[in-house]
Amino acid sequence: MVYADADDLATIKEAAARSNVSEAEIIRNAIHLAALRVRRRSEPLRLRRFASGDPGLAERVDEYLADDFGGDSDRP
Repeated sequence: MVYADADDLATIKEAAARSNVSEAEIIRNAIHLAALRVRRRSEPLRLRRFASGDPGLAERVDEYLADDFGGDSDRP
């Protein structure tokens, strides 16, 4: 049994109707996603490393990001 406040129940009902699934399915999916999020946080990140071959790349990262995201590279 799951207890939820009226606002959350209304949101669940709306999502179920929009998705054409049962309210129980919405709740099961939410529980599953919450459990995955917690599990992922407890595992170490496995990031790939690469070598750009450019020794000055790290010094220019703000410039590249500003170009790509439309920001001002002179701002801190």
